[in-house]
Amino acid sequence: MACIDKLNYEILYKGGFKDCAEYIRKNFKNIVEKKAGDEIIEGIFLIGISPIPVAYEDNYIIFPYTKPCYGTFVLKINLDELNKNIKEENNENKKRKKDKKSLLDIIKFW
Repeated sequence: MACIDKLNYEILYKGGFKDCAEYIRKNFKNIVEKKAGDEIIEGIFLIGISPIPVAYEDNYIIFPYTKPCYGTFVLKINLDELNKNIKEENNENKKRKKDKKSLLDIIKFW
């Protein structure tokens, strides 16, 4: 699961990195500060200026994501959707006799 484009996400805001970080800090309460280069979801790394705010609420994680050549966005990813993708991947792995993963194996922002 190393590509953000394979995940179903919602773009909440687009702007410069500092603007995106400020958007998260102003609009969400549950925030964890991470360092640039930290893995947020398996294969998805944070790019930016530390500390980088990662918010979580209900069943979502919200974080700034920089796509080279496209800019920085605030993304909102539904953990239920992520869990669904993991189950599908586990079904494929079962056919190939590989190890199963859980949501906690994939999420790295804790």
